[in-house]
This record gives sequence, structure tokens and C-alpha cells, in this order.
Amino acid sequence: MPPLQGLRVIDLTRVLAGPYCAMLLGDMGAEVIKIEEPSHGDDTRAWAPFQQGISTFFLGMNRSKKSVALDLKTQAGADALRNLLTDTDILIENFRPGSLKKLGFDYDTISMTYPQLIYCSVTGYGHDGPKRNLPGYDAVIQAESGLMHVTGARNGPPMRTGVAITDYLAGLYAMNGILLALRDRDETGLGQHVDIALLDAMTATLSLPANVLFATGEELGREGNDHHSLTPYETVAVTDGLVMIAVGNQRLWHQFCKAIGHPALDTDPRFITNTDRMKHRNELKKLLAACLAAFTRDTLIKQLHKHSVPCGQVRTLAEALAEPQLIARKMVIELTHPELGVIRALGNPIKLSRTPAVLDKPPPTLGQHTDEILGESGQPSFTKTRAGTTEAGE
Repeated sequence: MPPLQGLRVIDLTRVLAGPYCAMLLGDMGAEVIKIEEPSHGDDTRAWAPFQQGISTFFLGMNRSKKSVALDLKTQAGADALRNLLTDTDILIENFRPGSLKKLGFDYDTISMTYPQLIYCSVTGYGHDGPKRNLPGYDAVIQAESGLMHVTGARNGPPMRTGVAITDYLAGLYAMNGILLALRDRDETGLGQHVDIALLDAMTATLSLPANVLFATGEELGREGNDHHSLTPYETVAVTDGLVMIAVGNQRLWHQFCKAIGHPALDTDPRFITNTDRMKHRNELKKLLAACLAAFTRDTLIKQLHKHSVPCGQVRTLAEALAEPQLIARKMVIELTHPELGVIRALGNPIKLSRTPAVLDKPPPTLGQHTDEILGESGQPSFTKTRAGTTEAGE
């Protein structure tokens, strides 16, 4: 049995950070009920690219959930949600602070009636501080957190990362916060407010450049694929592509020199210690370019692995997802979608030996489970009107 079996989660979130958190909880057995606006649902349902008219973005963030279409601005929709909260353990929302207060679903209001509820908010800037009321998307947070300042080529402009990293991090911190609150509730019987900000989540992961700044007053700049403190710890060019090498200590430097067939580098006065190598980094780069030019990706990696030097191919995503290691770890899975049939998806990286994740619920269609969930709680069925809203049936 998965570890969160028996817990109910109400997911009021849209887009990425909140939905990702809720999906992870669902993977681990929680019943996740995604409340969606009836006319269009989660914003990402309209985001390209599409698979037979269904957003691939939505598909990636919303497995392990049930979709209930409710208009919370109507009395019927609000009453339906309040009824569901009676048996709910966790509520996750990512509305701008204050927005849900108008509807009576803010933490202060909800906690008076449902003191056992764990209420998690995921916002750009959190629920206090001078920027609390500002909207915050991943790209904005990457810019404001300083992440872009340390990302990109040495002489190039600040760059955004290839994925919405602040959203994923905030989702992970939200899950951790919820699990901590559940542990406390086991002892006290009381829920609490879990307040997660994208800016906080991203800032917490910048500990290395932040600590350098605190200690020296100097800011680490952009280094491209090079490491700020180690070399060689970078991509190197071979005949058929790029290989990432990670010579993280002195022992690995000795092994690296043997592996590439140039033991003399190990005794060259310019490269004896990492401090020496950093001082003469450009000279070392030129020498390594010449030493490695005749290797292919496979031959270099085979040789480095033979000497236990960490390295890997710089792959395309298609190459990476075909990796036997990922297949063996069930990180590429198949789900049966009600409209698309069998689809491929990414697995859950949390591997538990006794209570593993159960990944058998595909992303839902809009409102797919409305009647089921409301019926279970003794509420009237809901039907779509021509205007696209949802109203109670007789």
C-alpha cells in the first residue's frame, strides 16, 4: 500500500509548481481532487504543443488526480467545495495572497471550521513581505533570484534555464512542508499553514554563490559549462559530440591523466594541484582539446569509466529517455488515457522499498470525476451548461 493511502488532497492549483506537488502526493497514494474552473480548466489545458488536441504540458503535471469542475464564485460551487473539505486532509492553492479571502477559502477562514486541515499556499513571493501581492512566474523568479546572473556563457548575457526550475523546486518544497505538517498533526491533531514562495525556493538553492558573496563580498559570474572552483570539470569536444567530465578531487585527476593516456600532465608543475590547474585553466583546456580530439564519445567514456572517472555523454532528450538505466528505474512509464489511449510519461524518482509509488491514474479530462466525487459525498450531480459553467442538477 502506498504511504499516503487514505489521505485526501484538494488541489486548487494551476500551471506547474502546485500541480507538480499535488501529483507527487497522488503518486504516493493520496486521493487528489483537482478543482477546475468549468469553462476551460487549468490554464495549461490551452498550452501547446498538443497531442490530439490535449495539452502535453497538462499531461505532464496532472497524473494521479481526479478532476472536478466547480465554479467557486457560485453558491453551489462554493458549497460543494466546503462539503468536500469535511473529509479533506490537505488543501493546496496558488492564488495570489488575498484572492481566496473574497470567496471564503483563505486559511484564516477555513481553519476555524476545519482545524485539522493542512493548508499549503504556493505563490511567487509568499504571504508576507513587500512583494507578497505581486504575481510571480518562474521566468520572473529566475531573474529576480540571481539565478540568471550565474547562468550562461562567461561573456554572454544572463540566461534562463531550459526548464522551469523554480516551479519544480517550489513544488518539491511544498511537498516536504506538507509531509512535515502531517507529522506534526499526528502528534497534535491540528493542521497549519504551509507558506511556500518560488523566490524562497530558488534562493535556497543558490547557497554556494551566496556563501561566496557573504564570505568575500565577491559575486560569482557566469562560467558556462565550467565549474567555478574545479577543473577539469566541464564539457570536452570529441569527434562525434560532447562529453561532460567531472574531475572532482586530486585522486580523480591522477586517474584522469592515466585514462586519457597522458600521465605527464599529472606531474606538470602547472597542473599538480587544483589550485594550480585553476590558475592555468586556459592552458589546460588547450592541451586537453588536443589530447581528446581523436576520441569518440563512446571510446572516451569507456576509458574514463575504466578508471572510475565520472563522465557522461551530452545527450539530446530523446537519447536520454532511451537510456536503459532510466528504463530499469521505471522513469519512463505508460499510462492509459481515456481519450488518447496509451501514452508515455515520466515516472516518480522517489523509490520506496516497501510502499512504492503507484502510477496507474492518467491525467484526467476536464470534470471527468465531478459526478463521482460529489455523489460519494451525497451532493447533487453537476452538469455543463451551454455557457460553459457548471450548475447543480435536481
